[in-house]
Amino acid sequence: MRAAIGLDVGTTAVKALALDEAGNVVACADVPLELSTPRPGWAEQDPEEWWRAAQLALAELDVGEPTGIGLSGQMHGLVALDSADRPIRPAILWNDGRTPAECEEIERRIGREELIAHTGNRALTGFTAPKLLWLRRHEPEAYGRIARIMLPKDYVRLRLCGEHATDMADASGTLLLNVARRAWSERVLDALELDAAWLPRLLESPAVSGATRAGVPVAAGAGDQAAGALGAGVDRPGPLSIALGTSGVVFAALPGFAADERARVHAFCHAVPGGWHAMGVMLSAGGSLRWLRDAVAPAAGFGELVEQAAAWEPGAEGLTFLPYLAGERTPHADPGARGSFTGISLRHDRGALVRAVLEGVAYGLRDSLDLLAELGVEPQRARVSGGGARSELWLRILASVLELPLERPVVEEGAAYGAALLGGVAGGVWPDVHAAVAACVRVRGEVEPEPGWVAAYADGRERFRALYPALRSVG
Repeated sequence: MRAAIGLDVGTTAVKALALDEAGNVVACADVPLELSTPRPGWAEQDPEEWWRAAQLALAELDVGEPTGIGLSGQMHGLVALDSADRPIRPAILWNDGRTPAECEEIERRIGREELIAHTGNRALTGFTAPKLLWLRRHEPEAYGRIARIMLPKDYVRLRLCGEHATDMADASGTLLLNVARRAWSERVLDALELDAAWLPRLLESPAVSGATRAGVPVAAGAGDQAAGALGAGVDRPGPLSIALGTSGVVFAALPGFAADERARVHAFCHAVPGGWHAMGVMLSAGGSLRWLRDAVAPAAGFGELVEQAAAWEPGAEGLTFLPYLAGERTPHADPGARGSFTGISLRHDRGALVRAVLEGVAYGLRDSLDLLAELGVEPQRARVSGGGARSELWLRILASVLELPLERPVVEEGAAYGAALLGGVAGGVWPDVHAAVAACVRVRGEVEPEPGWVAAYADGRERFRALYPALRSVG
């Protein structure tokens, strides 16, 4: 068997899986990771823990010698290395919020419009560049020892095959890449006084970045969102990819580079050579439902809560939920945004609260879809993955709010699956990314918009969109 391996360095676990030539998962392993929060709003991990977990996960697969390994992982994290390639400090992660002042400094130094023109994005606290400025200001001794910087999955590559490399898709989330030109941005590096020698070499996602000691080729890989979209079959313009996990993502492959002039959606390189994508990101999608469960019904199962929500008609009699529990990215780029329930009456019960959460998340994803439409995206359907996709009711709500039919991939392994496809291309199992997707990605079922719900949700969407500016104006 010519097994292709995918290795995904997530925030909560490292996942490894092996695919055969038809795309069937023949082995899978997960090794959990610990998250450190030494101060409020901080999120860190030890890069050596990623490597330890990756070794355990690969050993657990037990599929013999693979033909190729592909890498994916959490984006935006800062791994700072000294001259001996040793981590100088714990990695600062994508969900770390310590850098608002540095984001303001970046946009002041470069200018917001010019920054968007160069990188396709605004300066957000999750991105890598603000973390470097924070390190320079607050930990100058550590900053002075930097010889190399890299992203989380690329540290595993370094340990796996000794190479300093990254891919275009993951590099797009550093705020240091000229996304349109697919090259490190001299303008940004000069403006921020950062050393270009620190940066890894850039490769397209399926390119061979190096080899293990046993000679197994290792693909450059991709950030988790691009790899996950590839695993859902979004390798070219056509269907959307919607990730309905803790966060929510609406992802569209683009025919060419295109950036929203206000950067309300991200413009990144895709995991397909020469390709780009745009995506809207909401920070609390499935996380909103988990928050509600933990707050009001910690002993209840999600299935029980959704069943109670099904008793309510669309719109839950005017009850509306804003899912901005941890700030928001799309469409507001506001770390100070907060969630709310409005329109509560004596009739509303726990099921109504759950229904409002499901609908509020769907409205937030529709915001992303409408912004993608402004870039010329015209999808006819979407492919949805993540824990939320297991709820039939949530998919019916989402299809009706988006006014799109939804499909589910047969294999729902997300970023690790896309990484395995890239590993297989690097190892010669498939000739290119498009062939890998055609051979392996299949979908099941279809959830259509409910005709009687679409109009109700059009009205609900207007209420939802009016709430953020109204609540923001009163602090």
